[in-house]
Amino acid sequence: MGETITVYLNDKAVSVPAGTALKDVLRSESSLPMPCGGHGKCGKCRVFVTGSVNAPTDEERRLLSERELASGVRLACRVVLNGEARIRTQEAVSGVRIVSGGVLPAYEPAPFFTQYGAAIDIGTTTLAAALYDPSGALLAKTSRMNPESRWGADVISRMEAARAGKRDEIAAVIRQALSEMLEILALEAGVTASAIDAIVITGNTVMLSFLYNEDTEPLTHAPFIANRLFGETVTAAFLGLTGPLPETKVCLPPCAAGFVGADISCAVLSSGLLSSDETAVLVDIGTNGEMVLSHGGELYACSTAAGPAFEGAGISMGMNGGDGAVDRVWLKEDGTLEAHVIGEREAKGICGSGLVDAVACLLKNETLDETGRLEEDPAVILPPVRLTGKDIRMVQLAKSAIHAGMRTLIGAAGLTPKDVRCLYIAGGFGNYLDIENAAAIGLIPEELKKNVRILGNAALSGASLLLLSKGLQEDVRTLAERIRIVELSANPVFAEEYMEQMFF
Repeated sequence: MGETITVYLNDKAVSVPAGTALKDVLRSESSLPMPCGGHGKCGKCRVFVTGSVNAPTDEERRLLSERELASGVRLACRVVLNGEARIRTQEAVSGVRIVSGGVLPAYEPAPFFTQYGAAIDIGTTTLAAALYDPSGALLAKTSRMNPESRWGADVISRMEAARAGKRDEIAAVIRQALSEMLEILALEAGVTASAIDAIVITGNTVMLSFLYNEDTEPLTHAPFIANRLFGETVTAAFLGLTGPLPETKVCLPPCAAGFVGADISCAVLSSGLLSSDETAVLVDIGTNGEMVLSHGGELYACSTAAGPAFEGAGISMGMNGGDGAVDRVWLKEDGTLEAHVIGEREAKGICGSGLVDAVACLLKNETLDETGRLEEDPAVILPPVRLTGKDIRMVQLAKSAIHAGMRTLIGAAGLTPKDVRCLYIAGGFGNYLDIENAAAIGLIPEELKKNVRILGNAALSGASLLLLSKGLQEDVRTLAERIRIVELSANPVFAEEYMEQMFF
């Protein structure tokens, strides 16, 4: 048995064996994000460290300045605790904007619950929840960052962590987070969490699998067939949720495929897509770009790995949409850049909406060419915020995946973008997106920009509908079964479109 040492994490004493990696301590004691999964690649898990630890690694010397290292800044994923040490994190982000709602369409009241019901959306990046009474009144809302981010910003990194033996830990942190959110909802509504007698939880297939503690290994390789597509009702006790009574019903809506999840089933339900005869596309622009086409009574869907660039990860100065984030960029008359910062304070980084604006502006003033080459690398957006050539490359990869996915999906039905009458954009990122700039950089087809409808958190809205009108639970099961999956992994049309859409 090795020596036990005491370290102080934000002044909290924690006893660990000497030689413990700091990232392992943080995964159990903190929600510090590690977008690259703790592999020393992104440089985002910065902490202040003093005491008996290892010397800075080569990765840290590459990602941190000498000044930062001299002041005690380290990358948490590279630190080894050899003796007593003090660690301070900077994980608390004030004023983070999380879209936790949308507009509910008309529905037939038939609550799935008796006293109080909760709807929850487990997003890859954020969590959002709402509490209702039987009349349909919204009593409370809450949201937070997804604590699974400590194992990576995207589902691939997290599934790799699960394969490496972290599956139980991932299940535990998401269950704890949802339990805390249920307590917060009840507190805000002035009731006890035990009065919540039914819950609907939506999310993509991987997020629901982590909650269920289901093995996600089959989703890490072709043919990407999930062990479980849900569409079932279990109990709070089964999912390890505390607060509500153990027998509380929990509905997990159905997924259509391994990477077309229940969040899309719910989004389609709440969008009104099914009640319209028009040809329309619904897309959730996130780390996993899921999209559905409705045409002639048929539903087609696909999923494309866009990566987390538009959610701040993988971008050198990327961050979530919180205080200090550049969220809007535009050109002044002289062709120079002007920007807005959330919270009206000094800029610390740039979020997804600001990133799209910035790239569009750099194209307009010809600082950036169609191949993605910057005239000056890095390009200053608003001091100290800059975009590097590598950042631009990440944007190209993300936007080409989304755009190519849409064109391939539309083409699979024998259509062109001109045939699409409406483009529904769901998700938090889409809520703040400048559509003109999104079209200018090629994130969405130019032909669709005049027909865009922003939905907000359509997945949470759909979960709320299933909570408030239980008859829709059968409808959403039928919906998921109807969806025809368009596979992109070996699709020559997608491959060609992907390369073409890399250009601006």
